[in-house]
Amino acid sequence: MERILKFTKQRQVIALIVVTLTFATTLFSQSKAGKNGDGKVTISGELRQWHDVTLDLSGPFCNEMDKTPNPFTDYRFDIIFEHESGTPNYTVPGYFAADGNAAESGAQSGKVWRAHLSPDRTGKWTYRILFVSGPGVAVSDFPGKSLAPFNGLTGSFEVKPSDKTGRDFRGKGRLQYVGRHYLQFAGNGEYFLKAGPDSPETLLGSVDFDNTIAGKEKVPLKTWDKHVKDWKNNDPVWHGNRGKGLIGALNYLAAKGVNSISFIPYNAGGDGDNVWPFVERNDKFHYDCSKLDQWGIVFSYAQKLGLHLHFKLQETENDDNRKRSGAQIIDIPLKQGEVVAVPEALDGGATGPERKLYLRELIARYGQNLALNWNLGEENTQTPEEQRAMALYIHKTDPYPHNIVIHSYPNMQDRVYPPLLGNGSALTGASLQNMWNETHAKTLQWVKASDNAGKPWVVANDEQGSASLGVPPDPNYDGFSGTAGEGNEAYDLNDIRRCTLWGNLMAGGAGVEYYFGYKLTQNDIIAEDFRSRDKSWDYCRIALDFFKEKNIPFWGMKNEDELVGNYAYDNSLYCFASRSELYLVYLPHGGKATLDMTLAAGEFSVSWFNPREGGALISKETIGGGMPVVLTAPSEKDDWLAVVKRR
Repeated sequence: MERILKFTKQRQVIALIVVTLTFATTLFSQSKAGKNGDGKVTISGELRQWHDVTLDLSGPFCNEMDKTPNPFTDYRFDIIFEHESGTPNYTVPGYFAADGNAAESGAQSGKVWRAHLSPDRTGKWTYRILFVSGPGVAVSDFPGKSLAPFNGLTGSFEVKPSDKTGRDFRGKGRLQYVGRHYLQFAGNGEYFLKAGPDSPETLLGSVDFDNTIAGKEKVPLKTWDKHVKDWKNNDPVWHGNRGKGLIGALNYLAAKGVNSISFIPYNAGGDGDNVWPFVERNDKFHYDCSKLDQWGIVFSYAQKLGLHLHFKLQETENDDNRKRSGAQIIDIPLKQGEVVAVPEALDGGATGPERKLYLRELIARYGQNLALNWNLGEENTQTPEEQRAMALYIHKTDPYPHNIVIHSYPNMQDRVYPPLLGNGSALTGASLQNMWNETHAKTLQWVKASDNAGKPWVVANDEQGSASLGVPPDPNYDGFSGTAGEGNEAYDLNDIRRCTLWGNLMAGGAGVEYYFGYKLTQNDIIAEDFRSRDKSWDYCRIALDFFKEKNIPFWGMKNEDELVGNYAYDNSLYCFASRSELYLVYLPHGGKATLDMTLAAGEFSVSWFNPREGGALISKETIGGGMPVVLTAPSEKDDWLAVVKRR
């Protein structure tokens, strides 16, 4: 037996030597195919606080299809950026960028290696390059071999204050999780409420992106032609005139006053089957440099427009090793060595080399963007262990405290979320999917549950049922009547405003994104015209403007439905308050509400806000606290918001 063990160890050593020599030989021959760079480092960008500062290294020459060494797996390129004060200090993952201009050139090869920093502070910053090589070193704990002459290069640059204002996030700073139910901008201290489209999930399935292919006949690639008119001179494009439609769509959304967009970067095998970051659909270890640079142009421009980026990292159809029949999930146990049942799933759901590389590439290329969240995936069905591992890897790899959230089926939330609350995971939020008229109660449920677990979650409502209808188009858009559903289940955009938008906000939620259903015109898969919900965006803007323009300190408030007698937390009345100081009472259908102010003695002003039209507060009067008070809305049927504030 000892001889057998000794012989086995010898064979393992010999095999390791062979692999290493093969890798080294290929590395040498690869460098001859294209001349390696000279180690020159270039710092570019506006070199301002919160702006994208880009570091380019002239490094090893590679092609995005190289196998040995693979530029994505067999090199680990990291940069340590440090402010002159010693704080902050970031280890930022870098990536292979082909010729450094792949969005325009379409290049597949080159010697540019790139990393991005969005610096928190003005003054002097230093950098130190960590560059090692070895089989699989980018997705393992293997230390790798120092890659001369690149490893250890150092330098510095100066950062000036930002000159941006308005919606541009560069004037606000990084949006980050701060242990509350709301994200906060690190620059100006503002807290964030979001509103925007959750659809189409196939936003990136556009003809304008390189190597983007329609996988299904009924899901054609998008042209975004209805928004070309919204593109303006000097707006970004690539390859000549590509991108005008999608860039115009972002212009439209920003002009409407909403502040978030949502998309899936990987949907192979899913409803869309037309978006993936790879050179080829099923090759998970080679990434398309030009396509990803073009995505980056869109994301960067969205940030300048004040549009938060919601990365839904995978679809339910490709998040693990399960097969699905409609909404039903069928577990398929795998035997040791058996091929994963869903080939599109990264590592079959585990956080192995495929998933680690996918996350690392997205974080390296787009993590410098200031306002974003990483969502584990649409209707995620990975196991709790897999969810925890994925969230932890994102948390450790992303140098910044971006929000990490999870989205699950409505009927699975009570099973999926509890093990992940508190210290159960690195998650910091939930992306809820519920029926449109359950938004208030479900938002409140997870706000309270996360509080009780000791780690407040940022709770948004990002998908509204029914699945087939979602948030309906405006009346008369493309012949639509204005009403979704039938009989007692019928609803319209006014119901969405009352129960979804204000239902989330008055429960202590962080905002909404609107899902377009799969049956109605301009639906979740094929939508290309955001004007289909033009009026709903108005209602969103009005709500966001109310909290900002009226200086409502929502981050210090909480739901108090009990004070208006709503112990069921249904849609009859909502109360959101900083008790004894400020009460917001929402009356979905006008009329009267009784607010219990027994414990709030003193004088208060009562004003009314119109959630349909916005504008100034109206009908201001003075009341005395210390007792229940009756609030009478300006009308009997319309929704109104009472603002009761201590004088």
